[in-house]
Amino acid sequence: MAGHSKWANIQHRKGRQDKARAKLFSRLSKEIMVAVKMGGPDPDMNPRLRLAVSNAKGQSMPKDNIERAIKKAAGGDVEEYFEIRYEGFGPAGIGLIVEASTDNKNRAAGEVRAAFSKNGGNMGETGSVSFMFDQLGEIRFPLSVADEEAMFEAAIEAGAEDVAREDLEDDDGEPAPEHVIYCAREDLAEVANGLQEKFGDAKSANIIWKPQNLIDVDSEKASTVLKLIEALEDLDDVSQVFTNFDISDEEMAKLDS
Repeated sequence: MAGHSKWANIQHRKGRQDKARAKLFSRLSKEIMVAVKMGGPDPDMNPRLRLAVSNAKGQSMPKDNIERAIKKAAGGDVEEYFEIRYEGFGPAGIGLIVEASTDNKNRAAGEVRAAFSKNGGNMGETGSVSFMFDQLGEIRFPLSVADEEAMFEAAIEAGAEDVAREDLEDDDGEPAPEHVIYCAREDLAEVANGLQEKFGDAKSANIIWKPQNLIDVDSEKASTVLKLIEALEDLDDVSQVFTNFDISDEEMAKLDS
């Protein structure tokens, strides 16, 4: 989502990181199982599974959890999951794209709709928001793996389109900046593999929705926006939430006070 660093840092200050990590491991396990169901349990023959496992490792998911998810899916002991995208609008006219992976479409749709309506938002039709975003591949590495020039050169050589820096905080609130590499969605696996050979496992490698333009919101509106995002991310079926809001450092200070 836009403002990823600000939202992540807000989560830390609000003490949500433990809950967010538990949800993250659940999402990573589900992604591994979906990948196995679609392409088999061998990462060398299944690019989606290879990315899912790399993501899990990058997020420090225990090896036993990864292997358990693969074995469970390979043994057929999982539900059939459907991948669905919902779109809608939040306070201040911001756009939101909600990606879900669910074994019950009706439940997922009802819960997402309720989260929107209870938190100042409105569900939209498919396509009502996504035209304001570009779907891209995104790969993240800790800034410590290479300086910015070296990462840029390696990323472009691997087939990426752009490289940026994003300032995040770790679980203790300490600075933990990241390299963010963007590429065409169909090139994600190839670019991720090329960078992995030079820098090791990425922290994450995902298909994302990157906003074409940002909508500035003040601290009052931002508070409502954040409640909506929290409500959506807390839903079990929701995998990721993307939005196009931005908040200035001055308004962030008001939000923190």
